[in-house]
Amino acid sequence: MRSRNPVFSRRGFSRDNGYAGFNAAPQAGGPAVATQGNPYAQGTQGTQGTPYAQPAGNPYAQNPYAQQDLQYGTPPQAPATTGRMTMDDVVIRTGSTLGVLVVTAALAWALLPVDDANIGRSYGIGIGAALIGMVLALVQSFKRKASPALILSYAAFEGVFLGVVSSVVDNRIADGAAMQAVIGTMAVFAGVLIAYKAGWIRVNRRFYGFVMAAALGFVFLMMVNLLFAVFGGGDGLGFRSGALGVVFGIVGVILGACFLALDFKQVEDGLAYGAPREEAWLAAFGLTLTLVWIYLEFLRLIAILNSND
Repeated sequence: MRSRNPVFSRRGFSRDNGYAGFNAAPQAGGPAVATQGNPYAQGTQGTQGTPYAQPAGNPYAQNPYAQQDLQYGTPPQAPATTGRMTMDDVVIRTGSTLGVLVVTAALAWALLPVDDANIGRSYGIGIGAALIGMVLALVQSFKRKASPALILSYAAFEGVFLGVVSSVVDNRIADGAAMQAVIGTMAVFAGVLIAYKAGWIRVNRRFYGFVMAAALGFVFLMMVNLLFAVFGGGDGLGFRSGALGVVFGIVGVILGACFLALDFKQVEDGLAYGAPREEAWLAAFGLTLTLVWIYLEFLRLIAILNSND
């Protein structure tokens, strides 16, 4: 599917909807560097196959360090003033996006009560916000360039939905569920980041294909379950309740962790191959989508486990 994650793939840092780095091939005299199908890849000539290649008239073309980098098969390091994406850019944009989401979630929690008299109205507003957020996410997914306004708007509406849903679960099903879900999400993020940096997770084409196939199958089953629930009543096929619901919740968290690994690879390759600075918004968008997915799966798991008590 030609869109960004969760669940379904990314578009921002890749060409033909693949992740940068999946077509890696060893370069003479150095480590494997991805070039095929990667819009940021710097070929050995430094000018072909990428929109960000250094042209012949580039004032940095004669940089001896750049020439040395090319000789050893590593991407040349662009000067800090060329408008290339940095890790600080990714951190700031991600922090801004998550900040908007947290603020709107807190406002929804405080201003949309879920007591017996108001739960219908509050839940209706939350579902409406979720639908708007989904539309905004899809629009951004199919855009060629990042739109900060779209991304921040998505975060705002998604925050309203999360605030209402978290309040419902926390106040009516399991006290403290929202904080437990937050802690679980942070733990998964930290664990995947450590595993990725340590090299325990190898993100390659096979990993990408497996994750995408598993995610598509997972979402297909959830959609079938939803249709049976809408037209047949109850919980449909039972994929979201009881023991089977717990199993699917755990699978959902694992899929979210896999998408985090893909996000980290995407950011790493964008930095290595000189992605333009505005691409940091796409990194923030992808990370936010994945973290929201993991949080909701944890929240659902906690609700199922408590409803079974």
